[in-house]
Amino acid sequence: MLVNRNDYVLKGNAGYGMGFQLFNTSSFDPTEVGLAIQLLMSRRASYGDGVVAIDCGANVGVHTIEWAKAMYGWGDVISFEAQERIYYALAGNVAMNNCFNARPIFAAVGAHSGSIPVPSPNYLLPSSFGSLEIRKTATTEFIGQDVDYRPENCIQTRLMSIDELNLKRLDFIKIDIEGMEMDALIGAENSINQHRPQMLIEKIKSNENDIRHFLTEHGYKVMAIDINLLAIHSSDPASIEIK
Repeated sequence: MLVNRNDYVLKGNAGYGMGFQLFNTSSFDPTEVGLAIQLLMSRRASYGDGVVAIDCGANVGVHTIEWAKAMYGWGDVISFEAQERIYYALAGNVAMNNCFNARPIFAAVGAHSGSIPVPSPNYLLPSSFGSLEIRKTATTEFIGQDVDYRPENCIQTRLMSIDELNLKRLDFIKIDIEGMEMDALIGAENSINQHRPQMLIEKIKSNENDIRHFLTEHGYKVMAIDINLLAIHSSDPASIEIK
């Protein structure tokens, strides 16, 4: 895996960040990655080959690579990353691992199509780059350095909705985009209604009640798993696992 050696934040004897986990354990959130692969396999079992998964906020591609390897011969991955420098690593990791069933896209995921200013931190300064929030709020997380949100110092980046992809099939969506999770759901509403994909949505920087309301209104059963919400449509055979 290509990963920035400065992708870490130290706190006393502990630390966090994508790079911190990879450097210290040679893995990143293996329980979450394993859950996603189990869900993808359940979709294959219920709906056959041709599984399509979307990785929103792919970072350097840990999920993307593991999904693509697991789905070799029967599924494809579409991965979004909005930080230009991190996107280069994502694309490089896809190439190095020969994941021909994975397609990285340099774009942010939101409620509509257009563009959005993305802050450009100093990638030579130790920080948790995967924790970067595109939109500054009153509770924006400190990633290890102060981030400049002035538009003139941001990179104008493509903003895409999932609906814009016009997919013929969609089985799974992971959304981990640092507070823009609700935007991504709104921009995927037509795809969700049409394909009823399983979803794993990070909730720690978004309004959990809003996300739950959206999902239940669209016929989903929802379960909290650590920092995520697992959502499976009531018509999906796997929904019997959610009580």
